Amino acid sequence: MLFTPEMSGLLDRDRKRARRSIRPEAQDLVLAAVCAAAQREGIWVHLGSLAIARDDGKWANRAFVIDDHGEIRARYDKLHMFDVDLASGESWRESNAYTPGEEVVTVDTPLGRLGLAICYDIRFPALFEALGAGKCDVIAIPAAFTVPTGRAHWHLLQRARAVESSAYVLSAAQVGRHDDGRETYGHSLAVDPWGDVLLDMGGVDDGGTSDVAFVDIDPERTQAVRAQLPSLANRRHIAA
Repeated sequence: MLFTPEMSGLLDRDRKRARRSIRPEAQDLVLAAVCAAAQREGIWVHLGSLAIARDDGKWANRAFVIDDHGEIRARYDKLHMFDVDLASGESWRESNAYTPGEEVVTVDTPLGRLGLAICYDIRFPALFEALGAGKCDVIAIPAAFTVPTGRAHWHLLQRARAVESSAYVLSAAQVGRHDDGRETYGHSLAVDPWGDVLLDMGGVDDGGTSDVAFVDIDPERTQAVRAQLPSLANRRHIAA
């Protein structure tokens, strides 16, 4: 199964310019090409996300899971909008253009049950509590993390989410300096349910570039961790 980053089709902070390339799902050229490639090569694809035009005039930051016949098995719209002012001077208002999703999404795949999240979602534990309660074997967190927040929190949050969900976390991430002037942190990661980093593809701090890497997922590892540390079974719901 192939995993790609957030905004695999278009990454442009100039929304007026980006609007010319953002289409409804049925007309999206990248989605059509990936579906055709998945069918041709006989592999599943988690298409990290695309900017998709909605009927209401706003956009969705939408992930897709595509099977080996080129059929879309699941869609997930990013739940949490990145509306922040960073100490570096960067200011982001994702909600000005995008409408947040409303649903937690899981889907059965050859890797087991896959839970879906996107980038900024990683900072909201309730989503991952829901994915853990859904007994996800793997959680995908594609991203285009900024460099300042990536340096501070990327590895920490990825490992924490894997541990609390007792699941593998696979996070394909944009890396490097982009034509629109932004710089993304990179460090695509694979983390196992114990929190061990199995794969780190590097980032802007160590010359990481766009590439393809491979990692094996062991379902027995997930079951062993859940037996040794049954936090999902022991979890209690506490009223505020």
